[in-house]
Amino acid sequence: MKVFLILSALCPMLCARDIHVGKDAPTIAHAIKAAQPGDTIHLEPKIYPDYAGFYGKKGEPGKPITLDGHGATLEGSDPLDTAQWKEVSPGLFAADNLLPSLNDALIGRWFFLFDGRMQLMNRTSKGRSAPFKKPGELQPGEWTFVKDPAREKPSSKQIYGTFFVRLVPGTKLADAGIFVPVRSAGVQFSGDNAHLVIKNLTATHPYNDGFNIHGDCRDCVFENIRAIECGDDGISAHESAQYRVDGLVSIGNSTGITDTGTAQTSYRNIYLARNVGFDLYFLDEGRYSITNALVLSSAQNPLTITGRATGDCRMKMDNVLIRRLSEPRTGHVALHATLEARNCTFENLDIQVAGTATWTNCLIDGKATPASGNGSGANLNARLKLLPAGSLN
Repeated sequence: MKVFLILSALCPMLCARDIHVGKDAPTIAHAIKAAQPGDTIHLEPKIYPDYAGFYGKKGEPGKPITLDGHGATLEGSDPLDTAQWKEVSPGLFAADNLLPSLNDALIGRWFFLFDGRMQLMNRTSKGRSAPFKKPGELQPGEWTFVKDPAREKPSSKQIYGTFFVRLVPGTKLADAGIFVPVRSAGVQFSGDNAHLVIKNLTATHPYNDGFNIHGDCRDCVFENIRAIECGDDGISAHESAQYRVDGLVSIGNSTGITDTGTAQTSYRNIYLARNVGFDLYFLDEGRYSITNALVLSSAQNPLTITGRATGDCRMKMDNVLIRRLSEPRTGHVALHATLEARNCTFENLDIQVAGTATWTNCLIDGKATPASGNGSGANLNARLKLLPAGSLN
């Protein structure tokens, strides 16, 4: 009996636990705070108006902390608060203080949901954006923002202004089904994180990224995740983050994937579609790889790999199909960038190379690259453009 009592007392420290949000912990944040190496946090397959924040959270080698969504959705928006709005003319509503803190970056990512439809007003956080309409030009189901420089403070980046939404005259704001993005991400990392597994989870409608990975992380894995209609990136690695993804769907975001800094990331089994500014965007001094991917491209920029003068950016792609669904666009391998492509197909797509690119068993707009994989051959596809500033090896 004494041995049993001792083992029972030690079990919370030695045994992996299952933590069910709503049963064992009131919120996702409480569950993450309580989780220890080897523990698994379980969500229910439902919509949570919440996010999952990991701030300096660490499992141990072989004993990760796991967040299993079981098909749950982290919803980044809430119903519009009608008390913040006033009708300034028939069908035109205005809010002077919709958000406590506002800056140009946030405005660049902004959207409203009208009856579940994401309304970007032809704007995107990365890429070309249409100018804001004047309030009088709005059609039902549209919105705009008008800055008020008189309220700005010279020493602050905070901006002020008024949001406007247009409804069919006679429609009550409370009946319009408008949602406002109020959370910055679905899953967010900051600080030093290690030995984490995030799986079976959807992030949708935050004003920033679906999966926003900042700081330094090691041995972190994402499995079977989805980012749907996020204001900025579907998933994005920053600083020195290191992680791998197996199973990603990224649809309707400003960018499908954007990784930067000195991050080291690998993606396997991914599907991208209906993204706006960029489909694939990899920058700075990172080391990246993509394997088994289908990109149905309608973004302004289908593929950009770009480094810096201080260090190169390197990408490996294997078994990747980028199929351009709209007008032809150009993919870029910029200066200080290297692409190694194997078994890849780029349809209806130009490629400009100012850095270095190698091709093995690849098709570019229906034509094979040289059998040797050396892009300097005479039979190089005519639509593969070699810029004077670089070389193609």
